Amino acid sequence: MPIPEDVTGEEIDKDVRQELQSLPKTLAEDVAKNLVMVARLIDEDPEGAYGYSRVALRLASRVAAVREAAGFAAYASQKYSEALAEFRAARRMTGNVDLWPVMADCERGLGRPEKALDMAGAPEVHKLDKAGQVEMRLVAAGARRDMGQLDAAIVTLQSPELASGSVQPWTARLRYAYADALLAAGRDSEAREWFAKAVEADRDGSTDASDRLAELDGVEFTDALDESGANDETDGNAETDGNAETDENAENGDNDVTGESGNADPADKD
Repeated sequence: MPIPEDVTGEEIDKDVRQELQSLPKTLAEDVAKNLVMVARLIDEDPEGAYGYSRVALRLASRVAAVREAAGFAAYASQKYSEALAEFRAARRMTGNVDLWPVMADCERGLGRPEKALDMAGAPEVHKLDKAGQVEMRLVAAGARRDMGQLDAAIVTLQSPELASGSVQPWTARLRYAYADALLAAGRDSEAREWFAKAVEADRDGSTDASDRLAELDGVEFTDALDESGANDETDGNAETDGNAETDENAENGDNDVTGESGNADPADKD
């Protein structure tokens, strides 16, 4: 696959670059460039990112960072079985538990929410950092919703992280997931409160909480370009007292994240 001229391979994380040092120099450069393309495209063009990840995988399948990148590209393309296989391979190579939540989410994607819940109660969860534990909670809550257990999903999300007033990288998504679960359970007023809190925490627009809040408030958005008759043509021929008349504009009209304990508030995989 073609690599743009502005991609040098130096853009990758230094830890990944260090992993690639086990490869011959030219091969390492080629792999690095493909990994850069994966990172560049994964949000806007998942299938394109997946294509570059396959190239990197063909070149360096024994590098953990490559297996991980291939896993995320497959995950973004909703190829959950393939993503899970790559994540498992990366975990075997590194012994790291960081991928545990996304592996559980792959189980959800494969229609196995019960397996995701089993993973949410596994010892590996205790080894995750705070961000990983929150992510695991979001996955567990999503699994509960997959199984139609809305109340359990809400309980799963009720956590110290949700109650905290400090804003962390995960705060907006956690509040959003809680609001969405409340709304699905018919608790509209509570949902509105939490969508508003999600908006407060969503500094980089990672959720559509503001749109959901506006929807609950009955605000309707219209595209001015789609409004027919919004601006009628000006009659440039008629004059009154020397001034051209215009027609009026037309109006248009604690690490237990399974939800079993009752101590906690997960995110639906959207």
